[in-house]
Amino acid sequence: MEPTTEAMLEALLAMPIASLGTLHEGAPFVSMVPVVAAPDGSGFLIHVSRLAQHTRDLVADARMSLLFTAPLEENPDPLALPRVTLQGAAEAISADSGEYDSAAEAYLARFPQAELTLGLGDFSFFRLRPATGRLVLGFGRALSLDAAQIRAALSPAR
Repeated sequence: MEPTTEAMLEALLAMPIASLGTLHEGAPFVSMVPVVAAPDGSGFLIHVSRLAQHTRDLVADARMSLLFTAPLEENPDPLALPRVTLQGAAEAISADSGEYDSAAEAYLARFPQAELTLGLGDFSFFRLRPATGRLVLGFGRALSLDAAQIRAALSPAR
């Protein structure tokens, strides 16, 4: 991957919100979620309520998709906006696991206002592990991504 393409992928994956696609009774369901890269670069963390439809959907069927888009002000043509769609699976992070504390620390570093929801019993963390992706950089400029390329773009060493 050329350096400018790699830089755009990294910038998109660093966006604080994404559209989360889940399966709701076999049909697509899309919602907005705050996201942060997992500290180990394995994917993304979300902190969601069990009352939310997307959470119930992930519990029923772990398959998911994330869409990150560049801000509209960067390009006035919405069809030319850089974007990346990722597909993979979600896994719950148990509150009594060793991963929970590092997930909470990473999430609060990005979203300090979420401290309130950490104490609520219906909220939990999920790790979203991308397996494939599609990066679109504008008209006729698209490429497929594999899990290794996505992990490299999320690598904490960067």
